[in-house]
Amino acid sequence: MSKKITVNGIEYPLDTKKTLLENLEAQAIHQEYHCRDGHCGVCRCRLIGGKVDYINYPMAYLRDGEVLTCCTKSQQDIILETY
Repeated sequence: MSKKITVNGIEYPLDTKKTLLENLEAQAIHQEYHCRDGHCGVCRCRLIGGKVDYINYPMAYLRDGEVLTCCTKSQQDIILETY
């Protein structure tokens, strides 16, 4: 069964080999970013559902329920809300 990423209520296919940011870019969803390695925090989103795995430990400050799309991947369905 294929995985999906839901962004602001709209479902898209999720490529589990790509970061969440790369998945957003593949669907032409605009997401701010700068560093692509978890240092700046510009790509933060609110994680509504699912679980992510960090490929780089985030150095940016995150509030509860936030994730950085540039350095996370997921093996399950994900629900995000962008800022």
